[in-house]
Amino acid sequence: MSRRRRHEEHEEHADESWLIPYADLMTLLLALFIVLFSMSSVDAKRFDEMSRAFNMALDGGVGVLDGLRTIEENPSSKTEDEKYKYKEQSNQQAQTVQNKQNNDDLEKLRKKEQEDLEKLKKQLDSYIKSAGLTTQLDTKLNQSQLLITISDNALYASGSAAVKPEARKLGQAISKMLYKYPGYEIIVAGHTDDQPISNSEFRNNWELSSQRALNFMEVLLNSAKLDPKLISSTGYGEYRPLDTSNTNAGRAKNRRVEVSLMRKYTGDKVTPDDVAVAVK
Repeated sequence: MSRRRRHEEHEEHADESWLIPYADLMTLLLALFIVLFSMSSVDAKRFDEMSRAFNMALDGGVGVLDGLRTIEENPSSKTEDEKYKYKEQSNQQAQTVQNKQNNDDLEKLRKKEQEDLEKLKKQLDSYIKSAGLTTQLDTKLNQSQLLITISDNALYASGSAAVKPEARKLGQAISKMLYKYPGYEIIVAGHTDDQPISNSEFRNNWELSSQRALNFMEVLLNSAKLDPKLISSTGYGEYRPLDTSNTNAGRAKNRRVEVSLMRKYTGDKVTPDDVAVAVK
């Protein structure tokens, strides 16, 4: 009997103490997965309440959810610095998108303008050729304008600013072609040679060139009802020559009237009105 009792005292049993921490670990993992599963729809207030509830259930200690409380779904809970940084980032992103859109719109407007001005130049050149005025008129399209250069003897008598009757037909034809492309600023500029004026009507070449430009501008303005706000005239006298003033040919080239159709999209900005015009 005593021998059997001694044997039972030495009998070893399996150690099951590991089950306690294992069960705790499983409980924590379950809680974590439940939270992760529900985070897609939980707001900050509900998340905080859930965190406190789980911590209380787990003996009120510092739980694994405490480290996750910094996750905020609600922007109103951000600090002022965070709000400012977030706003700045949003503004920068919006500005980047807007700049790209503006650049795209501006490029489209420039392309359409180039097509329109090239078309107008062909129309002018065709008229000049058909009217036999190739020695008296010329057109050039550059980065700033479509320039129509008219020799002075095609428009005026020597020393006069009165537009010849036959030249009015030329002005009317040019005006009607310009009218088809509205919205462009038009500048009419008069130029003379450097020979002093010798009549009682004008004191100097500056007055002569200014009056010539004004008179031809009025022909353009009245022929096709161009927008008065977009057309102007100026006189440069002999101070912007194209050629030498030492020869008759050079002086004849310098005596001219220039009609400039100014480009609209030479800068780097575009307005909503510009886009609306281009769409039309």
